[in-house]
Order: sequence, then structure tokens, then C-alpha cells
Amino acid sequence: MTDIIRIEDIDDERVELYAKYNEPQLLHYNEPDRGLFIAETPMVIERALDHGARPISFFVEEGALENDAVKLIIDRSRPVDVFTAKLDVINRITGFNLTRGILAAFKRPELPDMNELLRTSKCIAVLEGIVNPTNVGAIFRSGAALGVDAFLLTYDSTDPFYRRSARVSMGTVFQIPWTYIRKEERYVKTLKDAGFTVISMALSDDAIPLTDPVLKQGDKRAIVFGSEGDGICADTLAESDHISIIPMHNGVDSLNVAASSAVTFWELC
Repeated sequence: MTDIIRIEDIDDERVELYAKYNEPQLLHYNEPDRGLFIAETPMVIERALDHGARPISFFVEEGALENDAVKLIIDRSRPVDVFTAKLDVINRITGFNLTRGILAAFKRPELPDMNELLRTSKCIAVLEGIVNPTNVGAIFRSGAALGVDAFLLTYDSTDPFYRRSARVSMGTVFQIPWTYIRKEERYVKTLKDAGFTVISMALSDDAIPLTDPVLKQGDKRAIVFGSEGDGICADTLAESDHISIIPMHNGVDSLNVAASSAVTFWELC
């Protein structure tokens, strides 16, 4: 049976995972074992459960205990402790007003093997050094909607399981397989060896328009997006099969990386 445990003070050590730990700390919780992550909103939590992630507890605003979606989540997760508090107590957690009344602490699932993703995918998106969690989440949502089979992230990209990333993605970070590229990996060569045409999206003098038919040649494509500040690194650009750009109007030089990913996925995936 699932226990409902009432919390009167946000400093109660039983809810310290929610109130005191930041996301990098949760990522390294229980090392050398895999860490934890916090998910929010019923939709995101449901998709994490569907993915097979194991919840260790929930923290629910008192009034949300009667919400049908919240009740279904708790029922399917029995037996798991459910902490609850009044709104004025739980609102001390940063951003709780965006959670639709529920947070969940999960054990991090094991990430898939990169080589397996290359074997089973035809359209892959690579995020190189993208650190804004909102952008990461939005790119995943676009990729899920527009035909991306898998995501690869460089080690310095933001974790897609971070609360904001997962929320902005509408939980699609649990639906589309992803993994990190090893720090020492020459990933462009690895992609090419696996039969992928590598297309880097970058502002470059030799970039070709996204509508150029050459970009659709071949059966397998890997599309690289760079960081908001520095863009794609020079080595990646030099090794890519193509550098492409979305043609702009009215003196605008580029789109935000999340917006450009949606346009690119629609055209190439």
C-alpha cells in the first residue's frame, strides 16, 4: 500500500531531494551507481513511467491528490511513498507553480549504447555543446514530432532529464532514445563509418541552402546543431559532408537553435 506522508516544513529531511539538491547533485547521487532526476507535471511523469523509469517517491500538493491524472500515476506506481504538503509550504520549491501539482523522484535509467542507436536509426540529431535546457527540451519535442529516430549529445550539453528540459519537451525525452557521445570520440568519423551523411547547420560562407537536393541523397542522415554562443566546433565543420543554412529574409541572420531544428527536421527527416 502506498503511504501518504504529510510534510509541514519544506526543510523536512524526507523531502530534501526535492528541496535541497540541485540537478547536477542529483545526477551524481549514489555514485558510482546511476543518479536520480526529478520530473514534474503529470504528462512528463507518465511518459517517464512508460519509458520504464523507476520512481522512488512523489511530492504532491495537497489539493492535487484528488486530481484524476495524479491519482492514476500514484496507483500505477504502488508501493511508493507519496509526500504531500499544503500549497504555501510546497511553493518554496523553485518553480513549483509550473508542476501542475506533482513532482516525482526517479532513478536514472541506463542510457542506450551509441552503436546500437546508429544501427537502428536513419535520422539522427546531434547536439554539440547546447547548454540551455529550454532549447534542449524544445529540440527533443520537435524531433519527436518530425521524424528524428535518436539523439546524440556531446558531454558538455545539458542533460535532457533536467526538470526544465523534460517539461519543455512534453516528456518526449523519454520517448526518443538518446545517449552521450564519449568525450574522446571522433563522432563525425563514427557517424560516417556507420553510413550516415553528416550535415552541420552553421552560418558559413560555403553553406548550402537547406532545400538543396544533395542533402537528401543517401538513406541515413545525421544533423548537427551547435551551441547558442560558439556554434559548431571547427573540427566538426571540417569533417562534415555538408554545411547547410536556412535562408533568411529581412536582414535576420539566423533562427534560435530550437526553431531552426524544427525547420530542419521537417525538411530532412
